[in-house]
Amino acid sequence: MDLRKLKTLIDLVADSGIAELEITEGDGKVRIVKFSQVTQPVAYAQEPVAAAPAAPAAPADPAAAPAEAAAPAGHLVKSPMVGTFYRAPNPGASPFVEVGQAVKEGDAVCIIEAMKLLNEIEADRAGVIKEILVENGEPVEFGQPLFVIG
Repeated sequence: MDLRKLKTLIDLVADSGIAELEITEGDGKVRIVKFSQVTQPVAYAQEPVAAAPAAPAAPADPAAAPAEAAAPAGHLVKSPMVGTFYRAPNPGASPFVEVGQAVKEGDAVCIIEAMKLLNEIEADRAGVIKEILVENGEPVEFGQPLFVIG
C-alpha cells in the first residue's frame, strides 16, 4: 500500500467516529487504531467550561447550591481515565476496599479496565473510605468521582 493511501486512511480514522480500521490488500495488512483516551479528556474539559456560565443563575435558588456542594464531604478519588470500574481484582475476589475501611496513600482501591488493560487505581490520600460512588462493572468517565475519603 502506498503512502498516499495510508495517509488518506489515517485522515479518515482521525476525522470520523471510527475507533479502529483494518485493511488487507494483497500480502500487506494495515491496522489503524485511534487512541481515544487522548481525545476524550479534552472533550470532558470543555463540558465544565460550558457549565460555568450557567453557574451564576444557580445562586437564585440558594437551597439547591449548598446541597450539591455538601454532597461529597471529603476528598474525592477521581477516575484518571475512561473505562469500566471494578471493585475487586477478579470476579470471585473480595473488593479492594469497603466503606469504613482505612487506606494509606498508594493503596489500591479499584481497577479500571480500558482497552483490555487492567489499571489499578490507588488512593492519592490516606484516610477512611466514606463512600463508594460507582457500582461494580459500571462505565466511568475521565474525572468522574469514584470514592470519598475522609
